[in-house]
Amino acid sequence: MSEHKRILVVDDEPQITRVLRTSLSSQGYDIRVANDGETALEIMKDWTPDMVITDLAMPNMGGLELCRRLRTTTQVPIVVLSVRGEEKTKVQALDAGADDYVTKPFGMEELLARVRANLRRTTISDGDEPKIIEAGDLKIDLTAHQVTVLNKEVHLTPKEFDLLVYLARRPGKVVSHRALLGAIWGGNSTEQVEYLRVFVGQLRKKLEPDASSPRYIVTEPWVGYRFQAPE
Repeated sequence: MSEHKRILVVDDEPQITRVLRTSLSSQGYDIRVANDGETALEIMKDWTPDMVITDLAMPNMGGLELCRRLRTTTQVPIVVLSVRGEEKTKVQALDAGADDYVTKPFGMEELLARVRANLRRTTISDGDEPKIIEAGDLKIDLTAHQVTVLNKEVHLTPKEFDLLVYLARRPGKVVSHRALLGAIWGGNSTEQVEYLRVFVGQLRKKLEPDASSPRYIVTEPWVGYRFQAPE
């Protein structure tokens, strides 16, 4: 997975960039470093990364603006680094185009897992998306519009099915409330977070062995939801 993959690390803290360069390089990734968004964009004129990992608070150009600028020209995966308590900023970053976030201070194993998950998503182009999605005991047949758990069919409403598929097509990615609402209910519903709570609750009752301890649709507090395959 890591062979020849390029990762651009954008952070103004030398200690962070040093640790990330060492750890990611040891996994076989080709790493370059920038200390702000402007420098990152300059590097990308001559060097195309497969992923960008960026801090949010930086001089000259911060992570939010970098996300916005990148999304005008590329769909490269973006993982943002944020400090605890920045829920609002995390949401802003996701809405600006980031794919995921890792909270500082972070464990390197967690970061590496997020890197692998986001790089895996890019190995399948939109036109080659699978017609069947499997995760643990869950199977989604997009052609038949059918969902089964332990080989037993689960009856979902059209909105429940659309919501599940939208999340399942983005495994490991944090999807913000606003992005989900806009995709499933349209742009005029992006503030109706209660829609999501109701529908996610219904999905969990139908899909999860224990809805109080979800395995597939995980809540990212104050931010959104993440689809994951059970270990």
